[in-house]
Amino acid sequence: MITAKQNPGVTNRGAHAFSSLLDSFYQDSVNQRRGQGFTPAVDLWETESSYEVELVLPGVTKENITVEFEEGVLRVSGERAFKKENQQLKYHRVENLYGKFRRSFQLPEHVDAAAIQAQFENGVLHVSVPKVEEKVVKHQISVK
Repeated sequence: MITAKQNPGVTNRGAHAFSSLLDSFYQDSVNQRRGQGFTPAVDLWETESSYEVELVLPGVTKENITVEFEEGVLRVSGERAFKKENQQLKYHRVENLYGKFRRSFQLPEHVDAAAIQAQFENGVLHVSVPKVEEKVVKHQISVK
């Protein structure tokens, strides 16, 4: 008779065991992220005339968002607060992430800082950073 050592976590090889394995992996991943706080998802893109930034900020109010531009760096910060309104509640699971957040984006030198616009609607912050024409530092002139 041949004996094989089995991993006790994978004794039942059915769909339920695989699902449980994925659930525990996901929970471990979420628990590790909890220590890092809330980090909003970001989309960045460039058009001919501007740089565009979108941050997904569910549960954050406009008053809790700060947008700053200094020395070529666009900074978006704020807080997603946990609302524990009723002290009688006994939470069994909280999967949403809460806390302070801060995202920074280094932008090229040729932007119009005075014309940056930020709009917050339906939990999405959209920041538009207009480009300015590059200054000519050196230009070759042909001799006729």
